[in-house]
Amino acid sequence: MANTFSIILATITLLTGIVWVLEKIVWRKKRLKAKPQPWWIENSVSVFPVMLFVLVFRSFLYEPFQIPSGSMMPTLLAGDFILVEKYTYGLKDPVWRNQLLEIGKPERGDVVVFKYPPKPSIDYIKRVIGIPGDTVSYNARKELCIKKKNHHFCSVVESSALKESDFLQEGVLLLQRDEKLGEMKHQILLNPLRRDRSEVYQGYSGVNEWIVPKGHYFVMGDNRDNSADSRYWGFVPDANLVGKAVSIWISFEFDRKSDSILPSWFPSGVRFNRIGIIN
Repeated sequence: MANTFSIILATITLLTGIVWVLEKIVWRKKRLKAKPQPWWIENSVSVFPVMLFVLVFRSFLYEPFQIPSGSMMPTLLAGDFILVEKYTYGLKDPVWRNQLLEIGKPERGDVVVFKYPPKPSIDYIKRVIGIPGDTVSYNARKELCIKKKNHHFCSVVESSALKESDFLQEGVLLLQRDEKLGEMKHQILLNPLRRDRSEVYQGYSGVNEWIVPKGHYFVMGDNRDNSADSRYWGFVPDANLVGKAVSIWISFEFDRKSDSILPSWFPSGVRFNRIGIIN
């Protein structure tokens, strides 16, 4: 089921739409010419086209999202506001999210927004690592290995040597590695002081290999040691997909001194250099 905002938006659009139709077809003809429209009819007729446009745009074209955490660093930072392309993986109704039209499927390397499988009311964003039929493994050196569908060999994901990054997390300077999935290259971050936690993998305690079932996807965060992803709670089903993250339209900083009088939710600056396409 869609989130509360989607339900409210669809409900208001439906109600104002009914009033708009009745006014155009029935009430206007019956009302005396000198008699003005009741305020609620006038407001509904004015609001309906706007609500319909917002509903169609948000449900089938693009929807804005805010990045709340650092699990996708360095690709996405907390404070980034992104646009998610809703039609890339098919059209779904805005309330019940039933598939109306299938257009495409996620590919390895896509950054996707989806409904968190253990709690679908929450939206998550991660990178697609494995597609149906893939066997994904993650070794002790924190490297991915993908055995592709219909192939009997292991294709190690192309990755570069580790180098220092500019990112600190919990007082630790993270290391950066370039990684390539198919034709798509991106950067990941690794914590040199944190070992792979295979003992807490969901349903696969101590096992670092997953076979992606039909209609599901294996996803991971680019900040590999600070991401709750498919390693810990399983696969993302087709039905949970919201869309593909395609661009950052604005990025705010929220860092400020402890003695600042501004509230924590108020931006302290704009990162204009981050605006653009997501890789």
